[in-house]
Amino acid sequence: MKRGQGRPIGSKVRQNMIEILYFYRQMHGYEVYKIYTDLFPPVTMRLIYYHLKKGLETGEFKIQKISHKEGNYSWGSGTENIIYELGQDARPVIDPRIKLYWEKNRK
Repeated sequence: MKRGQGRPIGSKVRQNMIEILYFYRQMHGYEVYKIYTDLFPPVTMRLIYYHLKKGLETGEFKIQKISHKEGNYSWGSGTENIIYELGQDARPVIDPRIKLYWEKNRK
């Protein structure tokens, strides 16, 4: 059987992010990053945001809410907070490491 050209669609990093969002329901990118780096080998925040964007395109994630906050920040006068949740094409498989982490850190 001949393999197609290009990269495969799936990603282990994105699948781990799907697992995290399965338990936590809604989070912004930095929260996903913090939990991800607690549980898995280190990744950059840039990679997490790349996979959030890619997951929006593939339907694995969707935006739940976007909020704007005005203030005097070093990068400008405001910030944008995007809350993500699982999309219709997300296929969580219930990773036991993430479930245990979630149970220990539930509020």
